[in-house]
Amino acid sequence: MAELPSGLLEACVVVGASNDKLRDIYQIVQQSKSSEFPSLEAEVLQVHAPPFVSKETNSSQPAFSRVQRRKSFIKKKRRERTETVSNGESSNRAELSSVTEDISVPKDLDLIALPQLCFPGGLQLANEQKEDTYHFLVFTDLFGNRTHGVVVQYYRAVQACQENGHRWNVSKCRLFTPFAICIISKFPYYNALKDCLSCLLVQLRPARHSDFEEKIKEFSAKLSLVPLPPPGQLHVSFTLQPFQVVLPSREDQDSPVIDIDLHLPFLCFSHTTLLQILSCLLQEQRVVFFSSNWARLTLVAESLLLYLQPLSWQQPYVPVLARGMLDFLMAPTAFLMGCHVRHFEEVAAETEDLILVNVDEGIIQSSWSDSIELPAIPLHAAESFISRAESLQVHYDLELCHLGSGTDVNAIRTQRRDWLRRLNTQIQNIALELVVNIFKGVQDFLNHEHRVFNSEEFLRTREPADQLFYRKVLETHIFHTFLRDRLNKKSDTYSRLEQSLRNNAHRNRAMTETPSRRPPMSELSRSGYTSYTSPDHKLSKKLGASMPNLPQPAGDTLTVLIPSRAATLKKMTPDIGLKFPNKPVKLFPLPEFPPPLAYHYVQKYYLQMVDALKSAIDTTPPEEAALLARYHYLRGLVNTVSNRPLDALEDFQSLYKTDADIFPSQMVKSLVDSLPEAERMLIEKRPEIKRLISRLKRDQERERAQNGKSYEDGTVKRFKLPKTYMHLEEFVKCVQESGIVKDQGTIQRLFDALTVGHQKQVSPELFRVFYTIWKETEAEAQEVCLPASVLEHIEPSECVFKLSSSVKTSRGVGKIAMTQRRLFLLTDGRPGYVDVAQYRDIEEVKVSSAPILLLRIPSLKLRVRGRKDTFECNLKTETELWNLMVKEMWAGRIMADQHKDPQYMQQALTNALLMDAAVGSLQNSKAIFAASKLSHFDRIRMEVPMMVPTTTAETLKHKINPSLELTAPHAVDVLLYTPGQLWVSVSGGKVMVFDASTWSLTHTCQVGTSRLNCMLGVDRDQVWMGSEDSVIYIISLVSMVCNRQLTEHRTEVTGLALDTDKYSQKVAYSCSIEGTVMMWDIATLQAKKHFRLSCDRLQSVTSYNGTLWCCSRESIMEVWRSGNIKHRLHLPEQQKGLVPTFSSALLLPEIEEMWSICGESGEISIWHMKDTSRPFHRVLLPDCIGCHCIIKVKKQVWIGGLGRSSTKGKIYILDAERHQVLKELHGHTDKVTGLCSAEDRYVLSGADKQDGKIAIWKVE
Repeated sequence: MAELPSGLLEACVVVGASNDKLRDIYQIVQQSKSSEFPSLEAEVLQVHAPPFVSKETNSSQPAFSRVQRRKSFIKKKRRERTETVSNGESSNRAELSSVTEDISVPKDLDLIALPQLCFPGGLQLANEQKEDTYHFLVFTDLFGNRTHGVVVQYYRAVQACQENGHRWNVSKCRLFTPFAICIISKFPYYNALKDCLSCLLVQLRPARHSDFEEKIKEFSAKLSLVPLPPPGQLHVSFTLQPFQVVLPSREDQDSPVIDIDLHLPFLCFSHTTLLQILSCLLQEQRVVFFSSNWARLTLVAESLLLYLQPLSWQQPYVPVLARGMLDFLMAPTAFLMGCHVRHFEEVAAETEDLILVNVDEGIIQSSWSDSIELPAIPLHAAESFISRAESLQVHYDLELCHLGSGTDVNAIRTQRRDWLRRLNTQIQNIALELVVNIFKGVQDFLNHEHRVFNSEEFLRTREPADQLFYRKVLETHIFHTFLRDRLNKKSDTYSRLEQSLRNNAHRNRAMTETPSRRPPMSELSRSGYTSYTSPDHKLSKKLGASMPNLPQPAGDTLTVLIPSRAATLKKMTPDIGLKFPNKPVKLFPLPEFPPPLAYHYVQKYYLQMVDALKSAIDTTPPEEAALLARYHYLRGLVNTVSNRPLDALEDFQSLYKTDADIFPSQMVKSLVDSLPEAERMLIEKRPEIKRLISRLKRDQERERAQNGKSYEDGTVKRFKLPKTYMHLEEFVKCVQESGIVKDQGTIQRLFDALTVGHQKQVSPELFRVFYTIWKETEAEAQEVCLPASVLEHIEPSECVFKLSSSVKTSRGVGKIAMTQRRLFLLTDGRPGYVDVAQYRDIEEVKVSSAPILLLRIPSLKLRVRGRKDTFECNLKTETELWNLMVKEMWAGRIMADQHKDPQYMQQALTNALLMDAAVGSLQNSKAIFAASKLSHFDRIRMEVPMMVPTTTAETLKHKINPSLELTAPHAVDVLLYTPGQLWVSVSGGKVMVFDASTWSLTHTCQVGTSRLNCMLGVDRDQVWMGSEDSVIYIISLVSMVCNRQLTEHRTEVTGLALDTDKYSQKVAYSCSIEGTVMMWDIATLQAKKHFRLSCDRLQSVTSYNGTLWCCSRESIMEVWRSGNIKHRLHLPEQQKGLVPTFSSALLLPEIEEMWSICGESGEISIWHMKDTSRPFHRVLLPDCIGCHCIIKVKKQVWIGGLGRSSTKGKIYILDAERHQVLKELHGHTDKVTGLCSAEDRYVLSGADKQDGKIAIWKVE
C-alpha cells in the first residue's frame, strides 16, 4: 500500500458530554430546582478519519491510504441498561446512548488530552443558547513535528425523552450542552478550517439530532477529498455552502503555510513591547501568554513565531493550556505556553523566572518584577523595525472608506483576503529584515569546511551594549539550528535577503585589494584621530573585522567589503527598506463535491478534477513553466489518490523536468514501490516513466552514500584554542577554523615560520600567543580614526593595517602607516599626512643605520621613483620586520600590476600581517628569520623573472579568482557569456555569476553535484547546463534558480547547440558521451527527436545549414538531422596513434572552413567544409603540447592550450583568413580549459585547478 502525504484533514473529532451524564444532570437539576449547572468531564464522542470509501469489489481497504488505522483507547464504558422498555423507549434510548463501538483513529493522533483542550475552561451546561466560539490548538510530538487543530464550540438543546413514562417538558426546562468539533490537520490552515467549520454549523443547526453524526462524517469525507496546493503561487479553492474556501500555498518548499492574520500582534502590542517579546523568544525564556480569549492565544503566538522565520522555535510549545494543565508551567526548561487570564495572579505568585505577557492589556512583565530586565534587541535593528512598522496599514476599515457596501459575501471575503495577503507579505518582509539586521555578519565567522563558528570573534564585532543579548542568544537551540542551516548552505529567505544586501551594497567594490570584512578608513574615521594607548581596549568591538581571508559563505567567493556599522546598520525607513513585490497568485477551483461516501461518485469527482487540470495545463503558455509544474503536481497527486499510478508517474516526470524543487520524491518512491507486477510490465512501454524510475534509483543510491555525512551535517562546533601539540595537518585545520587564513600554501609557510629551529610541531601555548597577537595587532590598527585632512589624501577603500610606534624620519616625527596601497607618515601633535610611497613607485628598500649622538640606530631606507631624496625612518628594533613587510607589499604590487590580478596584493598583505604576528609571538633571535619564511612574493621576485611578456601585458585587462575563499584552487570547467553576465562553472556543479560591467560576483547557485561539461544561453531567460550526471539543468535568468531539468539522456551530457527547425522554430540540440543526440522543443521542453551515432566519446554538437557537426575523440561527423552520417572526418595520418584525439572543432561557415584541434598535439588541422577527405592546411603552434578549446572572435581564432614552458597555460590568437599566429598570450599557470567571447570586445579564459583563475583579454 502506497502511503500518501497528509491531506487537508487528518481527523475530525467531536467532543462533549455523554448522553448518560446529561440525563443524570437533568434529573439533579429537576430535583434541586437550581439554575446552576455543575461542570462535566468532556469525552470523545466521534472520530472521523480517512479513508472514508474503498473499492467495494476488491477489499475494504483502498489501494492507497494516507493513514494506518489502529484501535482507539475508547472502550465500551457501559452496557446498555437491562430494564424493559417499549420500542419507542428503545429508540429514544439509542439516541442518548454513548458510542459503543471501538473508534478507529490515525496512528499518530493522541486523543487523551484532546477533550481538555477542546474545552480548556471546562464543559459548562447552560439554560440558554450561547454564541459559537472558535479557538486553535497546536500539538507537538516527541520528534518536534507539529499538528494543528481548529475547534468550534456550539450549544445544542438536549433532546426531550421519556423517563418512567413521563415526557420532559421542554418548554419549562431548557438545557443546552456544548459540543466541540475539532478539525485536525498537519498544516496550519487556521482561517480556511475556521471557514469550513462555519459552513458545517449552517448545516448542523436545522438538522435532527439523529443526523448529527452522519452530517459530520459527510463533512469530514468532503475535506478528505481536498488536495493541498504545492509550494508556489497556485492556491486551491473549494465551495462549502455558503462560502468559497481558499487554501493558500507555501511560498517555497522550506517556507511555512501562512493562513493567519499576521497583523494581530501589532493590534495587541506597541512596537516596543513587541520587540521585547521577540527578544525573550530569541533568548529562549520561559514565556507565558495570558488572554480571556482562547483563540487570541494561539493566533498571537503563531504570528510571533512566524516573525522569527527562518529561525525555528525548538522548545516546548503549548499555546493553549487547559485548566488542568497548569502544572506544565513548572517545567524547568524554556517554553512558550498560554493560559486564561484568570490564572494570571496564581501563575505569577507560584512560579519563578517566567515572562508574563498579557495579550489583552498589551503588557509584558516578569513573575519577579513588573519590568523586564533581559537584554533588548540591538538598537539599530529595533529602530529599523519600528520605522518600517510605523508605515503599516493594519486597519482594514480604512481600506473600505472609499468603497460601497458589498452585497456578495464571497466577493467581500475575496477583497479582504487580498488585502490580508498584501499586508502579510509586508509584515513578513519587515520581520525578515529584523532577523537579518540582528544576525548580519554571522556568515563571516563560519568555516564551512570544518563546520566551525567563531563565536568570540563574532561577539567582538557587536556593539558593547548588545554584547549580553548576543551572548544569551548564541547559547540557544534556536540559534544552533540557524547556524546549522547556514553551514549546510540552505537557501532560504534569510540567505537570499542577506546576499541581496551584500550585492547591493558592495557590487562596485568587490574587486578591490582590501582583505575581506575590513571597513575602509573613510567609514571608520568619524571622530578624529585616536591613538592606541589603553591596553583595556586591545580586544575591541571591531577586533575581528580586519582579518584577511576569513571564511565567507560559499556564495561570497570574491573579496567583499562590509562597511562600518554606521553605514550598514543605520535605520531603514520605509522608503529605503527592501521591498518585495507581491507575486501574482493563481487560483485553481476544485469541482463541486460529490456525495463523499460513495466510491463511484468519488472516482467521478477525481476524474472531473483531472479533466479540469488538463484544461488548465493546455491553456497555460509554455513560458509560465512554474505554473505548469504546479498543475502537474496536483494532477499527479489526484491520479495517485484515485489509483492511476502510471498516469501519476507521467505527471511527476513532467514535474521533475519543469520544477525539480517541488518534486515529491518520497511520495513517488512509495508509489513506485507499491506498483503491482502487471503495471510494472506496462512501464516497459513508457520510456519517460522508466527514465524517472531510473533517476529515482540513482538519487536513492546517492542518498545512501551520503548517509554517513548526515550526522556531520547536523553538527556545529565552536572554535577553541588547541590544548595539544600540533603537527602540520592539525595546524592547518586549527588555523582554518580560527579564521585567520584558509589557503593551505600560506598556512604551510606559517607552520614553517613558527617551527624554525625546533621540532616540526606547534605548541598550544605558542599558537595561543600567536592568535592573541594577531587579534591585538589588528585591533590596534582599527583604533586609528583619521581626520578629514588625512582622509582626503587616501582612497575611500583604503584601510590602515599596521601602525609603527612613534619614530623619527627624514620627513618629521610620527607613525608609519601601512595600507593596502601605500605607506604614509601620520605626524605627531596635530595629525597630519605626509606621503611616503605607493608600493608600485618603490625602487629600492634596504636596512641601514642612522647616527644619533654616539649610537647608530637601525633604520629603513626607501628609494621612490620620481623623488631625489631617499626616505629614511629610524624604526629601531622594528626595522627588520618593516623591511620584510614593505618588500612583500612591493613585490605583491608588482605582480598584481603585471598580472592584472588584485589577489596578489591581497595575498601579500596577508603575508605581511602574518609576519608581524609571527615575530611578536616568537620573541627570539630567530624571529626575523622565521618571518622571512612568509615572504612569498619577495622570494619569487628574487628567484625568477617577474616580467610579463609585453604582448600579454597589453592584451590582459583583468583577472578574477573564483576560488578566492576556498582552501585550494578549483578548475574552471565551463565559461559562458550572456548579455551583462559571465557564468562560471567550477568543480562539483557550483555555478558563479559575475556582473560583466564590474566583474563582481552577483549570484552563486548549486547545479547538481557533478561536474558541468557545457553551458548554453537559450532565449533571453534561460541558461542550459549539461552535467556529468546525465541531466540538463535549466536556470532562469529572472529568478536565478535552477528548478527545471531534462533527464532523457542516459550518460553524461557533453554538448549543447541552438538551431531552427524547418518551421523556423527555435530548437536545441544536446549530445551525450555514448553518442546520443537529441533535439528539444525549447518552448515545451519535449524531446522531439533523437538518434545515436557510433563513435568513441561524443564531445560536442554544432548546427549549421541543416546539418549537425558532431565531434568525438576519433572522428568529426557531419550528420543529417535524421541521424544519417553525411561525412566522417578522421585524424590525419600523421596524428594517428595511441595518444592524439580530437578535443574540439570550430566551424567558420563564412569562409567554408572547419578547424580541429587535439588535446595531445599543438597542431591545428584546417578542412574545407565541402571537401572533408583531408585537411588542406595545418598550423603548428609554437611551444604547445595540447589544445583544449577554440572559439572565433571577429576575424580571429582563439585557441587555449598547454605549453611546454614554465607558463603552462597559453592562448594563441590566429588570423582566420591567413592562418597565421598573431599573438601568443601567457596568462595562466595551468592549461586553459575554457574560452568565451563577451560581445567580441573581450575574451575570457579559464584554467585548470593548479591555476583556477579567469583572465579577461581585450580584443583588437
